[in-house]
Amino acid sequence: MTQSPKTNKAWLLASRPKGEPVNENFRLVEQPIPEVKDGEMLLRTVYLSLDPYMRGRMDDSKSYAAPAELDKPMVGGTVCQVEASKHPDFKTGDWVLSASGWQSYALSDGKEVSKLGNLAHPSWALGILGMPGFTAYMGLMDIGQPKEGETLVVAAATGPVGATVGQLGKLHGCRVVGVAGGEEKCRYAIEKLGFSACLDHHREDFAEQLAAACPDGIDIYYENVGGKVFDAVFPLLNTAARVPICGLVSSYNSGDSLPEGPDRTPWLLGGLLKRRIRMQGFIIFQDYGDRYPEFLKAMTPLVEQEKIHYREHMIDGLENAPQAFFDMLKGKNFGKTVVKVSD
Repeated sequence: MTQSPKTNKAWLLASRPKGEPVNENFRLVEQPIPEVKDGEMLLRTVYLSLDPYMRGRMDDSKSYAAPAELDKPMVGGTVCQVEASKHPDFKTGDWVLSASGWQSYALSDGKEVSKLGNLAHPSWALGILGMPGFTAYMGLMDIGQPKEGETLVVAAATGPVGATVGQLGKLHGCRVVGVAGGEEKCRYAIEKLGFSACLDHHREDFAEQLAAACPDGIDIYYENVGGKVFDAVFPLLNTAARVPICGLVSSYNSGDSLPEGPDRTPWLLGGLLKRRIRMQGFIIFQDYGDRYPEFLKAMTPLVEQEKIHYREHMIDGLENAPQAFFDMLKGKNFGKTVVKVSD
């Protein structure tokens, strides 16, 4: 079992990856636990969230957020307990949501730290009741605008975003078709999450299977993967279809370079125009940060009443964070990837 560390272990970003990230891009160090000064508190990381967006932060290209700094702890959302406090608003033992990154301990002045209260599952603040759940809810409800009887397709269907999108779509009367990697995940999406169908994108006849599963076309495609899944979806999009875009994990390792092949821009733009498709990208906290309370009010009772199911892929030990990150980018996780850093 994971123990509370005696030193501050941290994974530093040692170098920026060229393509797929590798072990050499990270460096594990052990440092003394920092001293707490007036107005500060010491946070002990209990859970670390691993998310696809981190791959983009490893690059130094212009984006919606500043790049992760070299020779500093890799960025990441965390659930922590206050180990010691000289801050007037926090006391020892408080559970908090923060962005302490890939390390055992972090000093904080309280900025961008929020209390969690007594949650039955504190790690869920990194998933279904945190950024992934929020992303799923706002992308589907605000951009997707689901209507009863429509067909909703969602990629990465058993991940924290995709699984939530699909279940919310079901609650709003949609016929939900998932896309996932492997028969086990597809079976889970149908039997546990209640999807009407789920297709394995590894199958050679995936595009044909998707067309057969969507005989009336696709009204909403929740995009978080891109690549060959989007290629199969796009011809099936109906007139006035909506496509919320929260991520493109299939291309994160390619940087800003274009893939080889013919220029398909006219085909894409022509389809958007002729079928009046609404395709909109969004960054959850930049675009919807002020609506987080609205999300919590709607989602919390659905989770408590088990109308929305949630699955975690829990990894034990901070030392295993890089490999868990690599596996997540390759779709080897089953559910929301969380690292248990300490007890």
